[in-house]
Amino acid sequence: MPTAYDTTMPGAETGLGPAPTGSSPVQPGSAPVKKVSKKFPLAPVRWPTAQEAQARVWFSPIRIGQSLVEARTWVPAMVPWRATEDGVVTPQVLEWYERYARAQPGVLVVEATGIRDIPSGPLLRIGHDRFLDGLKKMVDVVHRTSKGHTRFFIQIIDFLTIRRRVPKEKYFERFFKLTDAHRRRLAQLTNEPEWGEATAHAVGEKLCSLAEAELGEILTAREVETLQMGYREWVTDLDLPPIRELPQVLPGLFADAAERAQKAGFDGVELHYAHAYTMASFLSRLNTRSDGYGGPKENRVRLPLEVFAAVRARVGADYVVGCRYLSDEIFAGGNRIDDAVYFGVEFAKAGMDFLSISRGGKFEDAKQPRIGEAAYPYTGESGLECMPTVHISAPGPFGRNISCTQQIRQGVRAAGLTRRANL
Repeated sequence: MPTAYDTTMPGAETGLGPAPTGSSPVQPGSAPVKKVSKKFPLAPVRWPTAQEAQARVWFSPIRIGQSLVEARTWVPAMVPWRATEDGVVTPQVLEWYERYARAQPGVLVVEATGIRDIPSGPLLRIGHDRFLDGLKKMVDVVHRTSKGHTRFFIQIIDFLTIRRRVPKEKYFERFFKLTDAHRRRLAQLTNEPEWGEATAHAVGEKLCSLAEAELGEILTAREVETLQMGYREWVTDLDLPPIRELPQVLPGLFADAAERAQKAGFDGVELHYAHAYTMASFLSRLNTRSDGYGGPKENRVRLPLEVFAAVRARVGADYVVGCRYLSDEIFAGGNRIDDAVYFGVEFAKAGMDFLSISRGGKFEDAKQPRIGEAAYPYTGESGLECMPTVHISAPGPFGRNISCTQQIRQGVRAAGLTRRANL
């Protein structure tokens, strides 16, 4: 059972704190978030005195699992893109976390760190023992700079393949897989039956000349998405062996990564179950896998629970392990707060030590990338909810996730899974 089960309050990926007095949270069913050119007016603020700060719950201690955290100030994972292209810690990474450690937050979480030993750009990695030396340096810097007042967690992540959007000509020449169904639909659309016997090259050239609406009548929805947005893997691609085998592969990969985090000296691990990545995609309502890991929410939570169980078995009962996941996927047809409350209760039953709540940040409503670029999940409505700025509709950038976070917390408590530490 968790010792002190709390959810970290919103600010999503921005690291912002609780809403100022007078701001109102976004309620379920409210108007869609909008990016606006005019800045949302922010209420005047002042720095609290030391005495006022000490009197706030925010600066009071709490026990997370077996770890005593001196304050409830929590810096969530934010990716600064300062690692090498091989995922190795650089002096710039050390400087980034040293700056946060000077303020001695209660918890500081390292950016999403890849669990596989594969190229992933300037994103930190933990998929091999060769990364341990750099990760140990990070731990040493934060513990030394904070004088031991900050608990240092690392967020570990898996993500699927995504590729850059290619020109229309290149798509049909190199990536498009022509089928008899395409030929039939092209012949019907043009009233030219000879397309049924034409060469693949000729058909590709013809398709390339068609307008977007016409292509929509010939290509599958998935092919249209690949053409318009660039290719990406889905967790429902059961025809691809690596995707089909994810439930067998991921628990071990996450467990290996968590063990390395423990060896490196991190105080805990945050499993990345949020945003546009693999584990969040298993939790999503769009996960329709037919192998027992998709469909009803009881099936969608199955792999995240199996990953946690593998991690817990590897690092032991005393090591802090929690997760970051979504209160709302925002896009049409995605998860809503009822899904999030259910998942929160299941995670608590399994013994997670904390829940860190975000929202949005999905590929499903991302803006179309330019040719040569990949889709970015923080460009649509769900992305704006995930990383709000002052250029946002009412109620402004602060506190947009409070209502949902409160409902998750209430659900966990109603299930009898919270016990406050006796501090």
